[in-house]
Amino acid sequence: MTITAYTDPQFTSKAGGANPFTVWMNPASYNYSRRIAYNDRQAQGASGPSPDFNRIAEESVTFELMFDATGVLPVPTGQSYANGVADVIDQFLSLVATLKGSIHSPNYLILSWAQLQYQCVLSNVRITYTLFAPNGTPLRAKMDVEFSSFTSEGMLAKGTQKQSPDLTHAVTVITGDTLPDLCYRIYGESRYYIQVARFNRLLDFRTLQPGTRLLFPPLSGSAA
Repeated sequence: MTITAYTDPQFTSKAGGANPFTVWMNPASYNYSRRIAYNDRQAQGASGPSPDFNRIAEESVTFELMFDATGVLPVPTGQSYANGVADVIDQFLSLVATLKGSIHSPNYLILSWAQLQYQCVLSNVRITYTLFAPNGTPLRAKMDVEFSSFTSEGMLAKGTQKQSPDLTHAVTVITGDTLPDLCYRIYGESRYYIQVARFNRLLDFRTLQPGTRLLFPPLSGSAA
């Protein structure tokens, strides 16, 4: 398994240094979790909940990584046993868990392991040292890591493509479009065309010019 670090949320600029990072031993398994967030709309005195969908919340994977400098494991290229497992752990933490001044956050990451290709950031790490040399040098360590999925705001906007009357929509007029027809397409009813015309400050909403860009506000307040 390798971990490649990037300095931008679009994953186009690789970070320097030891990159990608190769784990010393592939994990035997990993856990995947995904949470869906709801707003609690239960009224006071109600006999049961009525959750209201909020968003698809965080998605994460967790691994247990092993590092052993006793000679049992071959050392990946660019790493060494010189200071037990201390150097490799420092290298790992520098790559994935250290604030980078140029981007004001830790690096963005891509995990690659067989079919798993995962864009993410490190959200949690816990290291347990289990074996030491007589001088105290750590020779073996277990690292529990959790990575949370990451998608830039631009990629989210392109991927979501929400169509709902409670969201603002932007429409470019084409030949044949009328405001009542567009309102019916967006809201499911044509009767909101006067409010939409007022919102867009249209002087003549009966004849729409092709190429005109119109905004259709959420159905709330006076629009409803």
